[in-house]
Amino acid sequence: MQFGGMALLGLVVVAGSLVSPRVATAASLDIAAVPPAVHLSEPAAALTADARYVAEWALQSNDNQHRPFAVVDKKAARIYVFDAEGRVLGAANALLGQAPGDHSVPGVGDGDVNRIPLADRTTPAGRFESQPGRNLGGEAIVWFDYNAALAIHRVRPGASQGQRLERLASGTPADNRASLGCVVVLPEFYDSVVQPTLGQHRGVVYVLPELQPVQAMFGAPQPVAQQR
Repeated sequence: MQFGGMALLGLVVVAGSLVSPRVATAASLDIAAVPPAVHLSEPAAALTADARYVAEWALQSNDNQHRPFAVVDKKAARIYVFDAEGRVLGAANALLGQAPGDHSVPGVGDGDVNRIPLADRTTPAGRFESQPGRNLGGEAIVWFDYNAALAIHRVRPGASQGQRLERLASGTPADNRASLGCVVVLPEFYDSVVQPTLGQHRGVVYVLPELQPVQAMFGAPQPVAQQR
């Protein structure tokens, strides 16, 4: 799809031992390496309508300021990563905050995050300036709301690891409410898609609302001027 002189490229879905069948990366464009049971998508077909709307708006208005960006569709429990030109670099399932809601409770990032009440464990919607960083354990992450202690990061080892991997591999977003509010993805997706882009440069993360129309939060695109 061409939009304002920029392209939203198609995706190819790949399968693997730990990689969800709903994960796509630009590296998978080697068709010969794709298992026969996997289907190639039409250009940009893997984008939800809301994700495509926000990506087009960000590119046309230059809201991303020529930086890489991600769109998180909470309703679909999906994350889409774009380069600065608007090319889709990858898409994957994501774990989100356990509670529905589009706002963070003031002070939610202060103190022990494990003591956050269940009702306050939301992934807030909005436009966030992202930056690479590290957590207290030294692990590379991408902060998108530092004050609320929210980041994009890998599934971490621990007691909940197996359950979280199962949730990411499921065919429904209904069971992807599992985090304290962070956007959690498979390690393979983080390492191959997130880390080389948002993990290296400042960017923008658009988290789509779930309690109101996406157009109410992100401005409607303006008509593209005709070239003379």
